[in-house]
Amino acid sequence: MALEAALAVLALALALAARPWRMLASARPLAHEAHGAPAALWTPLLATLAILPWAWALPTLHRMPLQLQWSGACLVLLMLGWPLAVPTLLLVGLLACLFSPGLVWTEALGLAVWSGVVPATLALLLGVLLRRLMGERSLGGVRAFVYVLGRGFLGTALCMFAAGSLAQWTGHVLPGVEGGLSLVARWLMAWGDAFVTGMLCAVFVAFKPQWLATWSDEIYLRKP
Repeated sequence: MALEAALAVLALALALAARPWRMLASARPLAHEAHGAPAALWTPLLATLAILPWAWALPTLHRMPLQLQWSGACLVLLMLGWPLAVPTLLLVGLLACLFSPGLVWTEALGLAVWSGVVPATLALLLGVLLRRLMGERSLGGVRAFVYVLGRGFLGTALCMFAAGSLAQWTGHVLPGVEGGLSLVARWLMAWGDAFVTGMLCAVFVAFKPQWLATWSDEIYLRKP
């Protein structure tokens, strides 16, 4: 518990130091694009707070032999950016604790850290690495493909599995799963997150790029 609290406080302090509220100050809540101006990030933010807490609380709301946990942290990172994603994911953990009587606050903290903050941070670092590997001379179509496939799909699977493995190493085991099967279960759950994140990422790039704080036409579509 001490480790989770320290990680949460450190991540929150770094995120707030970047003043993420500035990203939300440019438009009214739920305001969409008008006269070519991009919409703010209110829509994905409010959608995250409305949907994700229930997804996190679901395994404790029903008795199931295998409690599968969906994260969504990498998708939140792509939509909101790391400074805004961290306080949002911590708030999601708090709301999940309030929604589910079977989820105590210590478990909610661990959930917010290992299913929220840690995979989002790993996804941020992976994005920086992919940007450096792409270079400035790669074609715009290639950069867009790397964003969707590398960050949205394959990157999500790797980040979720790495975060789950770290959680297991610190003593957070999956209920109903024993021994080495825990890593297999975490690997399979990571691909569930990857499919959803990759699919929505591709849809948003095509139709709602303003909902992705990590997307930029100048970076991913410009010609070398």
